[in-house]
Formats: sequence, structure tokens, C-alpha cells
Amino acid sequence: MIHFAVQNSWLIPLMPAIAFAIIVFFLRRTPQASAFFSISCISVSFLLSLGVVAGVLMDPAAVESSVTWFSMPGLTVEMGTLIDPISGMMVFVVSLIALLVQIYSVGYMENDPGYSIYFAYQSLFAMSMLGLVIANNFVQMFVFWELVGLCSYLLIGFWFYKISAREAAKKAFVTNRVGDYGFLLGILFLQIIFGTLNFTDLAQIIPTYANVGLLTVIALLVFTGPIGKSGQFPLHVWLPDAMEGPTPVSALIHAATMVVAGVYLIARAFFLFAAVPTALQVIAYVGGFTALFAATIAITQNDIKRILAYSTLSQLGYMVMALGVGGLTASMFHLMTHAFFKALLFLGAGSVIHALQGKQDIWEMGGLARKMPITTKTFIIGSLALAGIFPLAGFWSKDEILLAAQSNGFTGLYLIGSLVAFLTAFYMFRLVFVAFYGQAKPNNDPHESPAVMTTPLIILGLLSVVGGLVGMPWLSTNFGSYVYFGEAHHGYSLMIMVTSTVIALMGIYLAYLMYYKKTISASAIANRFKAIYTLLYNKYYIDEIYQWGINHIVDGAGRVAYWIDLHVVDGVVNGLAKGTRQSGTILRYLQTGQTQHYGMVLVAAVVVIILLLGLLDPSLGISAWGGGN
Repeated sequence: MIHFAVQNSWLIPLMPAIAFAIIVFFLRRTPQASAFFSISCISVSFLLSLGVVAGVLMDPAAVESSVTWFSMPGLTVEMGTLIDPISGMMVFVVSLIALLVQIYSVGYMENDPGYSIYFAYQSLFAMSMLGLVIANNFVQMFVFWELVGLCSYLLIGFWFYKISAREAAKKAFVTNRVGDYGFLLGILFLQIIFGTLNFTDLAQIIPTYANVGLLTVIALLVFTGPIGKSGQFPLHVWLPDAMEGPTPVSALIHAATMVVAGVYLIARAFFLFAAVPTALQVIAYVGGFTALFAATIAITQNDIKRILAYSTLSQLGYMVMALGVGGLTASMFHLMTHAFFKALLFLGAGSVIHALQGKQDIWEMGGLARKMPITTKTFIIGSLALAGIFPLAGFWSKDEILLAAQSNGFTGLYLIGSLVAFLTAFYMFRLVFVAFYGQAKPNNDPHESPAVMTTPLIILGLLSVVGGLVGMPWLSTNFGSYVYFGEAHHGYSLMIMVTSTVIALMGIYLAYLMYYKKTISASAIANRFKAIYTLLYNKYYIDEIYQWGINHIVDGAGRVAYWIDLHVVDGVVNGLAKGTRQSGTILRYLQTGQTQHYGMVLVAAVVVIILLLGLLDPSLGISAWGGGN
């Protein structure tokens, strides 16, 4: 079974692809059958992923297989699979989260008219992400990368009758295209310079390439893909608006699919970035800035899903920062643990929204702890894990990132990471104290979600507790040694562990004083620092700045281009047509079919010829016409 799973890992994305095709062509009118078939197929993928993980644990050496996709002079493109510790961990996480989200969706989407097509899209999404993580070359990865973007568009805009959903879907699609253009240019440069796009081949060639300046350009172009896909500043604006889709979609996008694709790309192509210190520094500071930027916004938001969305942006910044400081192990470790507790938090938010008939403002909630005990307990576990409290999963992976930053001389980023840890604990327990322990609202009648929704919460809650412990042994042994560059595991620092825990507890305690005990007035602080609060609440006005740019710069450029097209391009074409038409109008009198017209033309022609002859030959002067001297 283990050998079969490793050697036939292409079956992992194939199963949800089959589910998508069968549902679209045969099961669209049978909702329950669609859900059952989709869950069955992703369950097979999950079982195969367990075999892959077992195989990687037994022998972490990379296993690669491929066939020629197409070939032409100077270019051969393969389609294949690459199984190593990184891809092994990813197929496990993606298939597990996709399975739990689909099970949860059975209850959450129960009465939705698009039930069948929803599961078809879920299957296509899972197939796209699984195909991306096992790809052995850039072309294949880019194909699945674009499919992931397409699926996000379909699922974010799933409730297409809502204008906000349609706009959010378009925003996600267009914003990601900006990053993807740079990514594609980087791929083209790699092919032109090195003649191959295979990861293993490039990992052997690039470290010996002497032109560091050109490598820097290529690395930064490739990095634009993750900037868009993983919501890094300044292409982060689509991610909070992606909340317009169904909540299980948010869980899948934020936990284990689209947004982590960018982090995975950097890790997979780390041989490229490791060869260019400048690119690594750019990655580190972009990640660190995004982590702090998003965390400061999250502390002022009131929509439960938006708080979690900005939390995702912040944690993605953590992962990208870790990669930039050279902590591949730390980044991938945090990606895994984050998938567990972020999926838990989003599904918990979905349970709350489901119980309150669609309400998402935390100030319209309150008193949920008594009415929704399972949702409350699992949500608190997820919040503690995200805050990095010992001994939950987030504690181990977050400390790995902080240690990597400190060990490699990035003291400023270490301090930023510590501040982000404080803000994370604060805004998560602000949410907990307001929504679950705040004053109950008389017009609410919450109830616990059905077992089909709470069971995934319990499973993810357990993984959020033990996930960090499970990951440590094989991560530390295998990740660095088998991804082409020998990155070492940093171990653990007691000082950082204690410091980060104290910082997180301080954030929780401040939230407790402000939103549970209310001995510190949150409104008074907001009023005292109104300008800062308004800036944070309005997300630094980045969306408004972009909209202004679109309205004044992009639209202006469009109007100029339209004028040139209308008066220059069309003017030349239409002018030629008009000249031809007018010439034809004149010349048509030569072919009227009337004898008197032909005679008139003949006489006129004779007169013109005689005049021309008189001008050209003076010996035939006018006087000769009158009979001589």
C-alpha cells in the first residue's frame, strides 16, 4: 500500500477530478449523491496521502516520475510527480482539510439550491491544489496554479446573485493575475537561460550559475506569484473580500489551498531564492511587514470572518518571513499547524453564522458559550493555538519562526514577530470574549450545529492540540536534508518559548480586561486615538487608494487609448476607405451605358491630349492650329 501510494501519487489529484466530472455530467440533479460521491473520492485521496506520508517517513529521499507532455525543437515539457517531505506533508494536509470541509458542508449547505455544483467545485479545487503540490516542474505547477485561481473565482462568487460576491470574485481573479504575470515571466526566463523547468534539474544548475544579478531578477519575478496568491502586501486586497463565499469555502481557501500555494511555491523553488541573498531579504521583509500590517487591521474589525481573514494574512506573512530568513522547516511547520487551527476557526465561525441565521458582526452575538458548547470549546482551542499558547500546535511552529529570525541575525523581524504574537492573541480573544461571553442578544436564538458539522470541529480541535508534537521529529530530520540546500533545523530556545508565551498571555489578558471585565474602556481608547483607530478600521485606505488609481490613472489611460484607437487607427483605416469610395463615385461616370456620356468623355479626352501635346512640344504651338504663319 505504501509503495503503491508513493509510486502512483498521480491518483491523489485524479480522484477529485473524477468526482468533478461525474457530478457535472451525471449527478447534478441528485444533490445527496453528489455530496456522497465527492466525499468518497476525496476520502480515497486522503488514504493515498497517508500512504505517501508513511513512505516519506520510511525513506525521505525524493521519488520522481514523469512522461513527456509535448516536445518541440528547444523545448520539452514533462508532466510528472515529485514526492519528498514537503510534497508529502502538503498532500496530507490538503486532502485532510478538503475532506473535513466537505463533510462539514453537508450540513452547512443543506438547503442551498446549488448543492451539487458546490461539491463539484470543491472537488475541482481539491484536484487543482493536489496537482500543484505534486508537480515536478514549473509548467505543470503553473497550469494547476491557474486552475486554483479559477476555482477560487467560482467559489468566492458562488452566491452570484449577491453583487458583493460577484465583485469579490472579480477582485480576487484580477488581483491574482497581476502576480501571475510576473510569475510567468520568471518561468520564461528560466526556460530561456537554463533550458529546463524541472525542479530537480534546476536545483543542480542554479547554484553554479554566475550571473547573480539576472538570478535576482528571475527570483523576484517568481516571487510576484506568491505575493498575489498568498495575499502579501501590496496584493493583499482580494483576500478579506473573499469572505463573500460560503464559510466552508473560506476555510478551504485560508487553511489548505489557495493562500498557502504561494508559500509552497517559495519552499519548492527555494534552491532559486537561496542562491540570491537579496531576494531572500526582500521576501523576509515583505512577509514581516504583511504580518504586522494585517494584525493591526484585525484588532479593529467587527465581522467575524474578516477578523479571521486578516489573521490569515498575518500568519501568511509569518510563513513568508520565515522563508526569507532561511527557516524553511519553520515555515512549512507553521503552514501545517496553521491549516489545522485556521480551518477549525473558520468552520467554527460558520457554525456561529449558521446558528444566528447569517449574522457575522461580533457585536450582534453574545452568550453563545452556553448555547453552543462544542463550537465554543473548539473555537477557544483554535484561538489558543493561533495565539501560540503552550502546548498547542501553534506554540511550536511560531517559536520556530521567531528562533529562525533571531538565529540568522534578523533582530528587527524577530521583534516584529513578537509584536504580531501579542496582537494576534489580543484580537482573537477580543472576538472570543465579545461573541461567546458577551451579553446575549434577546433577538437571537442560537443552537448547537448538527453532528455532521461539529465532528470536523472536534477532529480539527484535536489536531490543533497535538499537531505540533506530531510534526517535530520528522520535520527536523527530513525537511532540510532533502530539499536541495541542506537547511538545518534550528531546535528550540527556552528563552524564546517563555518570552513568546508571556507576550501572548499579555495580549489575552488585555482583551480580558477590555472586553470581558471592561475595566478598560475600549471605546474611550478608540475616541482618544480616533485618527489611528479610523486609519486601522478603514484598512489604511489601501482599497480606496487603489480605487482612486483605477478611476483616475487606469481609466484615464483607457480614455487616451480609446481616443487613439478612434481617431488615429480608425481614422487611417476609415480615411482610406473614404478616399476609395469617393474615387469610385467619380469614376463610375465612365461606365453609365449612355452614348452621350461616352461622347462627352471622348471629346474631353481629345482636348486634354491636344493641350498636353502643346505643352510638351512647343513646335506644335497654338499658332499651328490656326493654319500656320
